[in-house]
Amino acid sequence: MTAKNGFKNELDIADRFNNWKTDREAKIWLELMQYNLEDIEFVRAEVIRGHKADINVQITIKLTKLIDIENLQVKLVSNKKGFNQIDKRWLKSYTEMWSIDEKVLALLRHYTGELPPYKPSRDSRRMFLDEFSEEERQSIISFFEKNRMLIVQDILRGRGRFSADWVLVAQRLPSNARWVLRPISEVISHYFADGSVIVTRDGNLRIGRIGIQRKGGDGGKPTANMLQFKIDPVELFDV
Repeated sequence: MTAKNGFKNELDIADRFNNWKTDREAKIWLELMQYNLEDIEFVRAEVIRGHKADINVQITIKLTKLIDIENLQVKLVSNKKGFNQIDKRWLKSYTEMWSIDEKVLALLRHYTGELPPYKPSRDSRRMFLDEFSEEERQSIISFFEKNRMLIVQDILRGRGRFSADWVLVAQRLPSNARWVLRPISEVISHYFADGSVIVTRDGNLRIGRIGIQRKGGDGGKPTANMLQFKIDPVELFDV
């Protein structure tokens, strides 16, 4: 769907929900969420931080006074395509979530740079997956294959009260602006695809359409050694 001026940020989108009676986009979003506008009494949206969702929307239904809650993850992009970070954490955090065994954890630490290379590598700070032995690579692949659905659910939907129900991608280019709103189930289905776990040509990892790699950057700060997951959110326009 085209958007005349695009969206500035998450707060702008929340404000549109709060002014849904007069805002064209907000009305369409609510209808896509399967709400009859005539049944809505009140909408309250706010930006939330530190969760998989970026906006929490509370919708009060007339007569019943029931309050429905919809959590939106927002992806604002200004390019035609390109990978966008969807999750990044220290390996310690992922280990707590997914019970990564000690052998795989040690290998992943060499991969991210938390531990230095244990043999010659094309990067003095860390190792690439194609530099591990076949047995070591297979142990990493096997872990991600065994836990792939849990991992994909966690990095796309998240857990708890503010897990994402919807993903809103808003693309703003010099020539035009557009948006797409998809339920999280469709998003997971698209990026999970066949769910195959592979080592890429550049020595990183992929689950379906989800890229996994060392974070890097950050001016050489320790946070460069975090693990990150990336997708191309623009793909959702074609789902």
